[in-house]
Amino acid sequence: MKTQFQIEYNTNWGQELKLHIDGQDYPMDNDGNGHWFTILNRNIPEGAEYRYMVYENGVCTRPEERHHIFHTPSDSTVIYDRWAVSGADAISQRPVTIPFVNTQSGKFWHGAGTAVPVFSLRSERGMGIGEFTDLKLLADWAEKTHQSIIQILPVNDTTITRTWKDSYPYNSNSAFALNPIYLNLEELGLMSASDLRSYRRTCYLLNKEDGVNYEKVLRAKRHWLRIFYFKDGERCMQTPEFQEFLQREGYWLRSYAVWCYYRDRFRTADCSQWGATNRNYSQQKVDKICSPESSTYIKVSYYMYIQFHLDRQLRQAKEYLNSRGILLKGDIPIGIGRHSVDAWMDPDLFNMDCQAGAPPDDFARDGQRWGFPTYNWQKMAQTGYRWFIDRFRHMARHFDAYRIDHLLGFFRIWEIPLKYNSGLMGHFNPSMPMSAEEIRSMGFSFDHNAHAVSADPADQTQVLFIEDEKQKGYYHPRITGYETTVFESLEQTDKDAFMRIHEEFYYRRHEQFWKDSAMQKLPALVTASDMVVCAEDLGMIPQCVPGVMDDLRMLGLEIQRMPKAFGVQVGDPATYPYMSVCTASSHDMSGIRCWLEQESPVMADGKRPEATPKRCRRLLLEHLASPSMLAIFPIQDWLATDGKLRHPRPEEERINVPADPDNYWHYRMHLTLEQLLSEEEFNASVRRMIEECGR
Repeated sequence: MKTQFQIEYNTNWGQELKLHIDGQDYPMDNDGNGHWFTILNRNIPEGAEYRYMVYENGVCTRPEERHHIFHTPSDSTVIYDRWAVSGADAISQRPVTIPFVNTQSGKFWHGAGTAVPVFSLRSERGMGIGEFTDLKLLADWAEKTHQSIIQILPVNDTTITRTWKDSYPYNSNSAFALNPIYLNLEELGLMSASDLRSYRRTCYLLNKEDGVNYEKVLRAKRHWLRIFYFKDGERCMQTPEFQEFLQREGYWLRSYAVWCYYRDRFRTADCSQWGATNRNYSQQKVDKICSPESSTYIKVSYYMYIQFHLDRQLRQAKEYLNSRGILLKGDIPIGIGRHSVDAWMDPDLFNMDCQAGAPPDDFARDGQRWGFPTYNWQKMAQTGYRWFIDRFRHMARHFDAYRIDHLLGFFRIWEIPLKYNSGLMGHFNPSMPMSAEEIRSMGFSFDHNAHAVSADPADQTQVLFIEDEKQKGYYHPRITGYETTVFESLEQTDKDAFMRIHEEFYYRRHEQFWKDSAMQKLPALVTASDMVVCAEDLGMIPQCVPGVMDDLRMLGLEIQRMPKAFGVQVGDPATYPYMSVCTASSHDMSGIRCWLEQESPVMADGKRPEATPKRCRRLLLEHLASPSMLAIFPIQDWLATDGKLRHPRPEEERINVPADPDNYWHYRMHLTLEQLLSEEEFNASVRRMIEECGR
């Protein structure tokens, strides 16, 4: 077995680095940029200790003080470490292990892949929506085109209203349960010949829809699941496989099943409407209801039965991908549903009187309101972050890597009290609000009634300061308060003072505070599993964020049209760091065709470029040739490079509009995966693009 060790070693040049393992030293080569590597043609025992040694003139002058522990997830492994040296201090950061990659080249590994929501997959035997089993067909295409990773959106259960509003994948009713809508019913093997004819007729009609008709699909799947459960449930739940599943996952599964039972019984997910005896969570009551002797057991176990099959189909899909050397990358939403089982079980872990969101940006000038409560990190810390650790470890059952949605929320979250109907009225939590005296000391003539209370009750946003909900007499400058009519009415001295306060508060005051906040929680979370951590680090990025990500070996996100360099309109992929995932677009924005022709900077002739297949291909090649470890593109952007296969109406390929809280997440591929697999010319083109760029 060949195992490649790669290290980023930050110190003076002119030295020699060696890998020390099992009492032997192995010389390492370097690329002149601080990156060193060696390939061992030998087996290394699981759990073996190793470390790096600095030699000068044949003498070891600086051995690494801490040892690494060797773990191998597959027969072919790249071990990527970092050793940061400052003076005499040597610190080993968290190693990142990348499974299932070819390590013969002796160079840093670079992978290419596709991002597509499961609901967007279209197959000939589908039921109007993508299913976990469709990931196998997508893996066949990825293997044919030499891709090494598939990225999907969250697949947690979102069944709250049983309407199209449940299409929003980031509003889950459970941080652990999977969405029943992704279950392939035919795979259960429970259909008679007449059942199969009826089922396939339903599939045919639903598959004719351009997008996902969420409500029709949900009703159809629920109908068949009821039939299968009453036909097979009792037998299934007596099998050793189901009993093992129940024993392992029971810590969340039983409470989830009871929550689902109450949701359907009372026709609402709002636990306050379940009656006095049910609105407050009781573990004792959950255990009683879930007991086989209970009269309600047959209704409650239905939801466990569904989760058992979902878990099996997703695990089988992951195993299929891995057998072909392909990673499966999931997505961890930053929040949980306000009426979720998690909030019902542990309301103290969440700030239920607030909602999370985002401050204003170019995509949402009024900010964003996401609806779900923010985390009560003080309560989380008291439990050792157990809920989060359980969540990450559970996710590792199904994924090799994951995207942390809105990483900045672990430093500070944009929190909006429920009484406000605008994202502009939020503030960062945690933060250090200012007293009236401090505001005045910075030259502003502060008056609570004039500057912290709107003179127009119909427009709450016309204020310069927002009083903190928990610390009365302390204030947050209203984000972009300089755009209000109140600001325009100020004397120039107060305008200047407010601008100083705003700049200081949002860009300097909290740097160390937010770094400390993140480092209190993130190390325990990212080390809870062996999954590769990819962070969505976009938005108003505090200066402390890159350093924390570097220390914890997180891959950042680079999107060309959202460059992180100040004053730059369009990013240059050639400048991206190795520890990053680069892409041309994401599910929260238009595809590259709409961007090029409608949103990109105008050219010298005053026009925007035409999104020809050739230009789209060149754009993707720029990303594939970047230093980023991973280049992952939406399926829409891969198809944009082919004039025959691209969607005739690119505006219909958009998945989400962040500024629209009622966005319908129903985009579906216009080609089936079977068609995609058969397009030899296109597939050869994608394969050449990836191979030419060394991925």
